[in-house]
Amino acid sequence: METKYIAKKHLVLVGGGFAGLNFARRLSGNRFYNVTLVDSNNYNYFTPLLYQVATGFLEPAAISYPFRKLLKDTGMAFRMATVIGVDADKQAVYLSDGGQLDYDVLVLAAGSKTNFFGNAQIERNAFYIKTIDDALSMRNGLIQTMEKAAVENNPEVRRKLLTMVVAGGGPTGVELAGMLAEFKQCLLGMDYPELKNETLRVFLVEGSPHLLAPMSTATHKEAYRVLNRLGIAIRLNTRVTHYEDDRVHLSNGEVIEAKTLIWAIGVTANTVAGVDGKSVGRGGRMMTDPYGRVMGYDNIYAIGDISIQQHDKAYPDGHPQLAQPAIQQGKRLASNLLLLAGNKPMKPFSYADRGDMAIIGRRWAVADLFKHRLHLGGVLGLLGWLFIHLISLVNYNNKIKTFYNWLVAYLTHDQVLRMIFRGGNGDTGRASGPVATVPTETVAVNK
Repeated sequence: METKYIAKKHLVLVGGGFAGLNFARRLSGNRFYNVTLVDSNNYNYFTPLLYQVATGFLEPAAISYPFRKLLKDTGMAFRMATVIGVDADKQAVYLSDGGQLDYDVLVLAAGSKTNFFGNAQIERNAFYIKTIDDALSMRNGLIQTMEKAAVENNPEVRRKLLTMVVAGGGPTGVELAGMLAEFKQCLLGMDYPELKNETLRVFLVEGSPHLLAPMSTATHKEAYRVLNRLGIAIRLNTRVTHYEDDRVHLSNGEVIEAKTLIWAIGVTANTVAGVDGKSVGRGGRMMTDPYGRVMGYDNIYAIGDISIQQHDKAYPDGHPQLAQPAIQQGKRLASNLLLLAGNKPMKPFSYADRGDMAIIGRRWAVADLFKHRLHLGGVLGLLGWLFIHLISLVNYNNKIKTFYNWLVAYLTHDQVLRMIFRGGNGDTGRASGPVATVPTETVAVNK
């Protein structure tokens, strides 16, 4: 019997984060599409553990892996570039390297970036972590701050250097505060004997009445109790309004003199030049139908943080911009495009909430599973958190490196990764904007 020849369509995938990578994996070896993945980095990285890179508990290689290795033997192509625009009429994607990719199907999985809510002052002066570069910049900055404090003779300046404010009581803020508490309790005097009689003050500022607000009441109470026991000064129902001259101003009138402000409050979607503004909704996210198709377009789809679907009655304001919705959207869209190519009806996306979790310090974690019907804390929560994060890493090398680093840190109360590595661009250790060198409407993917 003669085999029928199928002309493959060219599918351009923008972004290799949770949504994009899971989409690509589901299409591996398919017979309908030639896939080209475009990303501004040549590696995928596991964003939930960026804060551990930023605090020196993990090395970048433990949570990242090259795309070309991941895509080996899949039949997919990779292009390292930034997308500077899309022409939907010509079905073309324009790249920062001067190149152009023509597409039959375009999938946007370009993720999100840190939301500073228009506060340019905080954007310039605060640390934040959305990329590996941000995490390394924060790590350099935190270590430099400790080195300065170790040789500072002025007690007022030293006190500022040893005061840190974390803005945001969500998972990133809580986990960062927990790591800083571990450093404060176990490592400050060990690494810096000049500071053994000093106190590292850490403030955690949250605008809502609860830490880890989307989680259960039991988790709210447990997170507060554990962080309070670790010596973290918690301010609830309070916002950071501005930061200048080493003074963090809070909405309750309090002013904290600190050399370090870490911004861990929210994200906003990356924008893509050329996509009709009428297709963009709340938070800069592209509005899609239940199948992931961007409103107003027949062959452009969006998944992950960059997209918003409002058809789900349980999530009328869109699904949370977290890993699980992105992973599930990526897999569902890939399956739908295969169904479409086979002249079969697509299936609407339905989010299966598998729960939320956060680790607090070295010995404690909280988890709300099965739509918050089951709460785990303490050792059970910690084991659950460790297991989920280990199996979620993309490669066995990552799993082994991460497990080894965690084991060393747990058994020895120490870690050897607190070193400053500078690039050739005069890195000062202060975080810089993720897309500062390109136009504001340009998307730098995998953010």
